[in-house]
Amino acid sequence: VEQIKPLPKIHIGSDGKYKEAEVVIDFGFSPQTAYNKKFDLFAKHLDDLDRNGVRRFICSENPKQADRLRKILENYPKENTAFEFGQFALHEGFMSQTHRIAIYTDHQLFGRFHRYVLNRELERSTQLTLEELTSLHPGDYIVHIDHGIGIFGGLVKQTNNGVTQEFIKLTYRDNDVIFVNIQNLHRIAKYKGQEGTPPKIYKLGTGTWQKLKQTTKAKVKDIAKDLIALYAKRLEVDGFAFSADTYMQNELEASFIYEDTPDQQKASQAVKDDMEKNIPMDRLVCGDVGFGKTEVAIRAAFKAACDGKQTAVLVPTTILALQHQKTFQDRLENFPVRIEHLSRMVSAKKTKEILHDLKEGKIDILIGTHKLIGKGVDFKDLGLLVIDEEQKFGVSAKEKLKQLRLNVDTLTLTATPIPRTLQFSLMGARDLSVIQTPPSNRQPINTEVHSFNTEIIREAIEFEIQRGGQVFFIHNRVNELPEMEAMINTLCPSAKTGVAHGQMTGDSMEDVLMAFIMGEFDVLIATSIIENGLDIPNANTIIINRADRIGLSDLHQMRGRVGRSNRKAFCYLLTPPPQNMTNDARRRLKAIEEFAALGSGFSIAMQDLDIRGAGNMLGAEQSGFITDIGFETYQRILNEALLELRDEQGYVPAADEAQVQDCSIETDMELLLPDTYIPSSSEKMRLYREIDSLPDAAAIDHFRSRLLDRFGPIPAQTEELLDAIRLRQIAMLIGFEKIILKSGKMIAYFIANPKSSYFSSPHFAQILQYITQNPKQFLLKEKNDKLGLTIFDVKSIGKAMRILQTMYDACKIIS
Repeated sequence: VEQIKPLPKIHIGSDGKYKEAEVVIDFGFSPQTAYNKKFDLFAKHLDDLDRNGVRRFICSENPKQADRLRKILENYPKENTAFEFGQFALHEGFMSQTHRIAIYTDHQLFGRFHRYVLNRELERSTQLTLEELTSLHPGDYIVHIDHGIGIFGGLVKQTNNGVTQEFIKLTYRDNDVIFVNIQNLHRIAKYKGQEGTPPKIYKLGTGTWQKLKQTTKAKVKDIAKDLIALYAKRLEVDGFAFSADTYMQNELEASFIYEDTPDQQKASQAVKDDMEKNIPMDRLVCGDVGFGKTEVAIRAAFKAACDGKQTAVLVPTTILALQHQKTFQDRLENFPVRIEHLSRMVSAKKTKEILHDLKEGKIDILIGTHKLIGKGVDFKDLGLLVIDEEQKFGVSAKEKLKQLRLNVDTLTLTATPIPRTLQFSLMGARDLSVIQTPPSNRQPINTEVHSFNTEIIREAIEFEIQRGGQVFFIHNRVNELPEMEAMINTLCPSAKTGVAHGQMTGDSMEDVLMAFIMGEFDVLIATSIIENGLDIPNANTIIINRADRIGLSDLHQMRGRVGRSNRKAFCYLLTPPPQNMTNDARRRLKAIEEFAALGSGFSIAMQDLDIRGAGNMLGAEQSGFITDIGFETYQRILNEALLELRDEQGYVPAADEAQVQDCSIETDMELLLPDTYIPSSSEKMRLYREIDSLPDAAAIDHFRSRLLDRFGPIPAQTEELLDAIRLRQIAMLIGFEKIILKSGKMIAYFIANPKSSYFSSPHFAQILQYITQNPKQFLLKEKNDKLGLTIFDVKSIGKAMRILQTMYDACKIIS
């Protein structure tokens, strides 16, 4: 107290009385000047600061923003525009003459929208795991890739020679039991087949399950060969190699008003990398509604325009065409790019003018519906085709697209991919980017199913209007819309309403939508025509009447019209009483209510497949396979079949590519989360599943830091468990399919297929060379057509991991 007496003090009272300040403390700070993307002025300002000895800092959470700014400032070589970078977020920049520093924020320089970032305890992968595990109960059907379909018996402990281990218990026919080690959880999956059809449970050790897998794999390979051949044609055609990013490209990306999510950034970079190759791009970008797919398309289209190439953006609805035109124009208004749109809303005179200018090359980006692939639409120099929501287009439209895209770069955007589209990507015939990171501060949409109730409608609308928002009311019968509008006007007399549907004229539709976007009325009463593309951040309540008549992925798309800002959003699904709905309708509504988490579009697509009947993914020939073996296992066998096809065609994997797709580990060591560390069984189960699915070393380190933060110092048994995941990852890179670590000795088994091209690859030759150079440490021998490597004196998982890491690193040096 004595020490602070002579210092200036600020008194904050709780009596609610305001007092005149006796002392003014001047910290010598001034706010950052607003440059509004005037980089010539900013470059000169940086140079002036440098002459006056002021240190200059740019702050951003994203290091790429600093790189973009540096590239932009390179265009002003006369000025000294060097600056220091700080990887952290500030709400506003400032300058301090006292300390001779100037701090700027990227979002202020570029006019970006700044959001506070919430610390998410559960990341996206964890949320999926949580959903999956909360639905797993004793008695559920579980598929083990090696043993087939069994019954889940929960998490059990076993002690052997004083070592305690935890297992998943699976029961098979005649009460046969197997115990699955927790470090091998990736080898089991919840059974998902045809609803209402109980799966067949086989007896262990009969070989029936293996025969079924082999039969499935053989048929899948036959089908896949034909599909891969369709896509192989594009590899034979020379495409246009676009130039590297220009100054304008960097400026466009830096001016995006939101912060790129990591997935969005990766997808955007992957698309641009593909465009710079001389092979026609064919990339699928899969991301949930509102997760930033359109921004990826805008950047790609602008890249094409910079090289004088035209872009066609094909969309399924007229509203989406209007919305995209507005979005593209807003983003590209400061750049010399002409954007037009073509749909039934455009007059015949305007359409004729657009088609003429398109042929002359005066239009850079053309956005439109099916009209884009109709007669008379001739591009002077088409370089990029963007297809939004491909699943909405019919077979005939897709046949026309095939001819159009043979030597044109193609970018497909979707929130809920149809299985065939997704499968092409999984098999390597198309490239795949997944955007599953939600934008900052995006919240899940609160989804509720109710029987039709005017009181719920009134309360929902009044609540949204009171907080300054807007409401969608969806009713999918055009002739009944006036009746719905009258009802809402009666329930909420103060609410201003508007109506939109597909039978309106183009001008009328555009007028209504623009009025709603501008906030001129509160409630938009519409049909499902609004499901694609309408982006109104201020509309955060949607009421869907007769939701039982609407498909699952359509419901998900419509729900995606709200919750596009940092405000809590609500979706009300109104239905008849449950007894008056079909079984499929009840299941759809249950699924849409369950899958309310951010980024659940893929789960919705899978559930929709399940409800409509699993099957016909790659053609009618495979119908019934999924019912026999479960969807997850079918996916796994499909991937194995495609890898074998690739292997048969002489594909040589890259040095840093996993040589095998899976590696099982058997050990007598104690690897677990002790009860003293995490007492909750359900929490342990969730964490085990998450640990087993960690994709790389960085993810393991991040998980470990979270574990330390939540539960305290990590026990030795848990450290060993994390090392087991690292061991599996490095073993897969080397080419081991199985590792047995018992009694202080490790045996690592190579790929079981002796005909695999792996054994003739340079990678395997380097492994052999390393083994022969260290004869005291390794013993290589073949038994029962299996090649195994024995390593002695391995008394911990950590040591096993370090031995294999050293081997892998040495082989990379050799290469």
